[in-house]
Amino acid sequence: MRDKREQMVFDIKQRYGLSSPDVLSAMLQVPREEFIDDKYKDIAYDDTAISIDFGQTISQPYTVAFMTDLLDLTGDEKVLEIGTGSGYQAAVLSKLASKVYTVEIVPELAKKAKERLTRLGYHNVFVKSASGEYGWREEAPYDAVIITAALEKEIPKALVEQTKAGGVIVAPIGPRSSQTMTRFTKMEDGTLKKEEFQKYVFVPFVEKGD
Repeated sequence: MRDKREQMVFDIKQRYGLSSPDVLSAMLQVPREEFIDDKYKDIAYDDTAISIDFGQTISQPYTVAFMTDLLDLTGDEKVLEIGTGSGYQAAVLSKLASKVYTVEIVPELAKKAKERLTRLGYHNVFVKSASGEYGWREEAPYDAVIITAALEKEIPKALVEQTKAGGVIVAPIGPRSSQTMTRFTKMEDGTLKKEEFQKYVFVPFVEKGD
């Protein structure tokens, strides 16, 4: 009989057809209940987004798995995440990449995520409180960038600049009502090749001036 975490991963594979063994293994290894408030523990492995502090959410498990899968990580990459939130997505990425640098604009969320990730032993995840539109220039360039908040039109220039040629950027793009999950591959000339996938609804990308 499967436990709740195993059932969550089984559902991601069966219901959505996501079959990457590496991504599914990473999802199995990360205790989602550790990244949410106690009052939501009973729904930790439900296929739903869950509210956290400051109007933010922890994405539904399938969304985390799908965005992770689009990065096509092999284990040696340096990844930049914009929007740390609870730290769950970063924890999943840590199982598939060499180093994960994650930026959170809300200082309180960044502090809690850093403490949580340290306590749980995710020592290859580094957390910074700053505006995500500027990335994390000191640690650039990155093999992959993942943006876990809705962008209305385009990727901030700094994030494109901090991505290696051949690297990918995954982000939900579109108006607040609905976004399209989009993967950009940075070409040698600095331009971005775009691929579009399913529709989602994310919390808005917050810039310093907002």
